[in-house]
Amino acid sequence: MANGIHIEKALSSWSKLLLLVALVTSAAALFASFSSNFGVSFWFSAPSSLLASYRDVVANSSTEELVLPSLPPPRASSPSLAPLLPPASLSQDVDTLIGSPVPTATPAFFAPPPSPVKDADDLEVYAGEYDPKMPPLEPEPALTPSPGFAPVTTSLSPPLAHPPSPVVNFADTKRPPPTTSVPFPSPIETSNAAEVKASSVFWRETDRQLMYAKREIASAPTGLIDPDLHAPLFLNVSIFKRSYEMMERILKVYIYKDGPKPLFHTPELGGIYASEGWFMRLMEQNKQFVVKDPEKAHLFYMAYSSRQLRAHLYVPDSHTSRPLSIFLRDYVNMISAKYPFWNRTRGADHFLVGCHDWATYTTRMHDELRKNAIKAVCNADVSEGIFIRGKDVSLPETYIRAPKRPQRGIGGKPVSKRSILAFFAGHMHGRVRPILLRHWRGRDRDMRIYEALPQEIASKMSYVEHMKSSKFCICPMGYEVNSPRIVEAIYYECVPVVIADNFVLPFEQVLDWSAFSVVVAEKDIPKLKDILLGISLGKYTTMQMNVKKLQKHFLWNVKPRKYDLFHMILHSIWFNRLNQIHVR
Repeated sequence: MANGIHIEKALSSWSKLLLLVALVTSAAALFASFSSNFGVSFWFSAPSSLLASYRDVVANSSTEELVLPSLPPPRASSPSLAPLLPPASLSQDVDTLIGSPVPTATPAFFAPPPSPVKDADDLEVYAGEYDPKMPPLEPEPALTPSPGFAPVTTSLSPPLAHPPSPVVNFADTKRPPPTTSVPFPSPIETSNAAEVKASSVFWRETDRQLMYAKREIASAPTGLIDPDLHAPLFLNVSIFKRSYEMMERILKVYIYKDGPKPLFHTPELGGIYASEGWFMRLMEQNKQFVVKDPEKAHLFYMAYSSRQLRAHLYVPDSHTSRPLSIFLRDYVNMISAKYPFWNRTRGADHFLVGCHDWATYTTRMHDELRKNAIKAVCNADVSEGIFIRGKDVSLPETYIRAPKRPQRGIGGKPVSKRSILAFFAGHMHGRVRPILLRHWRGRDRDMRIYEALPQEIASKMSYVEHMKSSKFCICPMGYEVNSPRIVEAIYYECVPVVIADNFVLPFEQVLDWSAFSVVVAEKDIPKLKDILLGISLGKYTTMQMNVKKLQKHFLWNVKPRKYDLFHMILHSIWFNRLNQIHVR
């Protein structure tokens, strides 16, 4: 009997304790719904429900007004944010500034990325002759400037009289590369440009630093010497050296912590889209350029992966990137409401880095993201009205086979042992490659042009060995204008032959591509052999030596080194940002 009484008392105590825990948990959840940027329903939602809703709604609607489920709106702004509000002229269609300037990370609510073995983008079938890519999207008309909306150019009026800041022109001493109509474009100016005008009252220290850097670069003396730079590779090596020095001394970058994993802050270091992953990883690990205080930043990095967006938000066989575009639109709207930084320049000092073919298309649904933010993308096609030459950055597409050893296998044979005139092997996608094969496959022993490298040939000489043994490596566009073969050719010390009209070559603001590559118009494919044979042995030897000297600027290093690919990409973003600023 006594044992029963003790048991009953114990159960009663446990019941009271459980009830107390339940009450505390409920109170905490209720408090979170008011004090956090997200409601209770978000914190307890199933991880797959949001992803499913983003995919499924697309199947039921095709209008431009399509609105997919998004996160609950942020809480109302705090009065303490008033001093941070920009002047009315700096914000367009923004009535209030919402949220807190203190960054908070969004919890992960997406499943882990799919196995690389099951994902066509990362299949190892590339093993020499393939670069599997997604089929093209539904045809969409080329974009034209929206009425009354133009790219932002930041116009600053100093309180003291200064001479106008000249536009930096890398072509002052050398001719531009073949595909560069304007070697270093002037700051974006249009008749209806919506300029952001800031009086000296609203000047920030970061603005003054950028103006100082621009003047220093424009006044760089000629003949600057750096043993780590091979002058013939550059349009103007003195300007590049001074700009790089200014970047090292001044540039600070703030990285938004917001965004769910794996869409954000989850770099992939292997495959043909590895460039965006390597940049993300090295940028987030960097201590020289990255700052925790956004008020000290000159640039703001939105650290998402275009590859992960496609893997998690794309509806199979739908041939539309609309769910990805809507997700990015909602993300930009969120950070522009939560923080004051986007609205100061309407996104002109923000940048993204994406190497998936669709990275440019996913910016379509947010005008400021598409027209103002700096897009560092592999698909640098100027014909589609999205990539803006002089503002956006052409990101080199690097195919990394061994993420732990990204430089494995680089190098090639000397000129005397390169017995093949020209080589190409790859999938027949896009408009250019079928034309290339129709004219040259099996017709000339000097022109080794294949679709899939035949097994009887591959068993004697691999794809990589073909590149290392060829004088010229043909790099035709695929579905899009970009191709990893350009960087592969550089890795294997083979002179790249680029065939892709409307493609902006990587780092065209600083590099003289005519010194180490051949650019052939698509219409001249039938003349390809004559064009290559027209290059004398002496000129070819110089070009091939320049390719070897260029190699360091296209290499990923586990620990970044001066002038390597990480720094070259960051410099292009920095330089294009400087060229948008007008000093009056």
